[in-house]
Amino acid sequence: MSDHHALEDAHRHCQSLQDALDGFRRTGLDRLSRWGRELAAVLPAGGRLLAAGNGGSAAQAQHLTAELVGRYQQDRPAYSAIALHAESSSVTAIGNDYGFDHVFARQVAAHGRPGDVLVLLSTSGRSRNLISAADTARAAGLRVWALTGQGPNPLAEAVHEALCIDAPRTATVQEAHLVAVHLLCEEFDTALATHPATSPKVARAPRGPAGPRASAAAAARRRPE
Repeated sequence: MSDHHALEDAHRHCQSLQDALDGFRRTGLDRLSRWGRELAAVLPAGGRLLAAGNGGSAAQAQHLTAELVGRYQQDRPAYSAIALHAESSSVTAIGNDYGFDHVFARQVAAHGRPGDVLVLLSTSGRSRNLISAADTARAAGLRVWALTGQGPNPLAEAVHEALCIDAPRTATVQEAHLVAVHLLCEEFDTALATHPATSPKVARAPRGPAGPRASAAAAARRRPE
């Protein structure tokens, strides 16, 4: 391939991303802002975010959980967020014993609680293991969101809300998903700063069987590993 053709391909790649982001700005920003506010109410109160994807989307999902457990830009407390695909022993055990379609659903059944949030990322919107996870999560009372490629698609129909990127190329969808992940984290941090009543200084309800008699230290602890 000549340098001229390579440069043309690079321009087309950038134009594809710009077109996708233009559509995303028209249809997705309000939704991400609302998702950020919802997360800012759920996580500081002791809730949890679960996330999953396959391949490149797995990396994007893990990026999201890392930003919440660590930080996005400004320093803040850590929040509970688990990338289900990163649980390698669980993934391989479940895949071996139950089949690959169940590798996320069974983890959702184990870790998810009513009021938690599940975020699923898929460029195609047709991954059966993600659709199964969405069905399990909804039945368990979790709030389920998806970032997908072009809609309509089965995953977008299986969740409560989906943000679908209108782009024909997998790479473009993944790049737009990274923007969405960052904006979600930005909206989450903004909501925490804007509404201090949802900050971690508010006492968290204990998770698990300890109930109201649990000590303050026990209530603040995460589940044992």
